[in-house]
Amino acid sequence: MIESKNVERLENSKVRLSVTVAKEAAQKEYDGLLKQYSKKAHIKGFRPGKAPAAVLEQKFGDSIRVEAAQKLIEESLKTIYEEIDEKPLQYAAPELDGELEFNPGQEFKFAVTYDIFPEVDVKEAGGITVEEPQVTIGKDAIEAELKQIQEQNAIVSEKSEGTVEKDNIITINYSELDENGEEIQGSSREDYSFTVGSGYNLYKIDDDVLGMKLDEEKTFTKKYGDDVDDPSLAGETKNIKVKVTKIKEKDLPELDDELAQDVDEKYSTLDDLKKDIKKRLATNKDNQLRKVKTDALVEQLVEKNPVELPDSMVQAELNANWQNFIRQFGGDEKMVESLLGAQNNTRETLFNEWRPGAEQRLKSQIILSKLIEDREIEASDEEVDTEIKKVADQNNMSEEEVRNYYQQNQMMEYIRQDIKERKLVDRLLEENTVKKGKKVKYLDFIQSNA
Repeated sequence: MIESKNVERLENSKVRLSVTVAKEAAQKEYDGLLKQYSKKAHIKGFRPGKAPAAVLEQKFGDSIRVEAAQKLIEESLKTIYEEIDEKPLQYAAPELDGELEFNPGQEFKFAVTYDIFPEVDVKEAGGITVEEPQVTIGKDAIEAELKQIQEQNAIVSEKSEGTVEKDNIITINYSELDENGEEIQGSSREDYSFTVGSGYNLYKIDDDVLGMKLDEEKTFTKKYGDDVDDPSLAGETKNIKVKVTKIKEKDLPELDDELAQDVDEKYSTLDDLKKDIKKRLATNKDNQLRKVKTDALVEQLVEKNPVELPDSMVQAELNANWQNFIRQFGGDEKMVESLLGAQNNTRETLFNEWRPGAEQRLKSQIILSKLIEDREIEASDEEVDTEIKKVADQNNMSEEEVRNYYQQNQMMEYIRQDIKERKLVDRLLEENTVKKGKKVKYLDFIQSNA
């Protein structure tokens, strides 16, 4: 059926596939469809199946030619994709390139363009230098953990009297007002809670609400600099109306043996808890240091080995990020878009912000996968079992529970790939240079790499 085919490489991992279908195949497809139309068509003056071909062609010729062309394209592409290496990605369907012209008894020519998986030849995996920060775990890090444990075990109670103080947990209703004092549509929110002094609120009103009473309402005018966390507020002046609907205060427990025993029965004394905290922080430090070194290594690999990403692959990654983002808000897409609109943001502006990170991740994955393939790195069943046991121990689960979870969610291959990537990174770090970096405190290190 296929007389010839030609694959032309284009930019950004796109190809143009040109196909010529033999005239005999084109005629056969057309005749077959004409026969089907003859059996089903109802034409005045003729019994079903008895209308002359010329009459059918006059009435249905254009439709038959379009349908014949579509069927030949589908059948041809299905056959060709099984024969060539340049297979289309699943993210976007091939697109016709140029006008279609189908004439029975003549060769049928068509062309499609589509994205393919990027080709990468990793030539440079050496000559890389990464820095390893020298991280120290001091008393301040342990004290911060103990403070968090106190917070988690605090008794929270509502204040019926008094005013808002630092560390109180308050619930507010708020909205933005325009220059006439009218509420801006879409800017209001009810029952929003935060801890005063934490800074975990959009408008950074921690200091403004200090001293407010229960059910009191105030309007604040806030001017924001260019260094504000939310870019949409940079350089803006906002009039914010706030009503305090709840005030709660926390009664922190004493740091003593009793608190340690409340945290976990395996601790007899506060010192036991402190030792365990230090051990956990050391593990976290090592994990974070490995991530820092890995990120620096992979970043340089990407710089040394260019990868042309097809747009459909990047778009699929951005769409996956969007779905994860929506899930953080309970899966309500309309609510998310409404919140974004209140901040003068849209899905498109988010995608533009996310794009550099998405492209970097995809390039990293492609290069690492190629190196794993080239170096024939494998993950044995024993290594998978060890990883499952490790995850089980970390999460106080049985190995069977962890294995069932991964199998039910079709994530066993993910474990194997993760093991392969770790083995590859270990080899690359051994082959390249890891030099000592600056000294840094644990808390500063964790915060800068959050």
